[in-house]
Amino acid sequence: MPPRDQEQTRRRVIEATIELLTREGRDAVTTRAVALAAGLQPPAIYRLFGDKDGLLDAIAEHGFATFLASKSLDPDPRDPIEDLKAGWDLAVEFGLANPALYVLMYADPTRPASAAFTAGMEILMSRIRRLAAAGWLRVDEELAAAIIHATARGAVLTWLSLPEDRRDPALLTTLRESMLTAVTNHEPATQEAGPIGAARALRAALPEQTALSDGEQHLLEEWLDRLTLGR
Repeated sequence: MPPRDQEQTRRRVIEATIELLTREGRDAVTTRAVALAAGLQPPAIYRLFGDKDGLLDAIAEHGFATFLASKSLDPDPRDPIEDLKAGWDLAVEFGLANPALYVLMYADPTRPASAAFTAGMEILMSRIRRLAAAGWLRVDEELAAAIIHATARGAVLTWLSLPEDRRDPALLTTLRESMLTAVTNHEPATQEAGPIGAARALRAALPEQTALSDGEQHLLEEWLDRLTLGR
């Protein structure tokens, strides 16, 4: 099969699988059912994806790529806190709009990070670095990313686990505000006395500098991390 035809067939299978997943749930996604929905013979699924796990991995990657396409990064937001809130809301809204796909995307925490997931996390890290550079970040960057990601994912999965008559929008709002309280300061830390806010802001700005060698930058990062973590 020519590469172009193979890619078109692969796309058709992915679309058929997502439709089946959305309509009937994960248990309905079998190679035979997918092949029938896509108008193919079951061996074609194995040729394209290896096995059912390979197909599900491709569906998860498609989900991350679809979400990534919906994200945008303002290089200079007027309010970095509001920018973070908007990004969190977008992640939650995607999960609520695509429940079956979202559950599949996060069903296997040991699945290697896809290119789309990695790109999405880099957008998040860019938001976090801007917060840090402006003195708003309360914790170190990696912990902030983990908290933001965990609260958004937890919000979606908890919401989906509840009966419809118990789904209170206040749950989502409260989780978002708890996330903001955990990762950001009420006022920019660089306006307060002490080295921690300044060290965190400088740590966030390091990736943009070119004056230091790799070794010098690594050493400075270690010093700044010790200051920001208080050890």
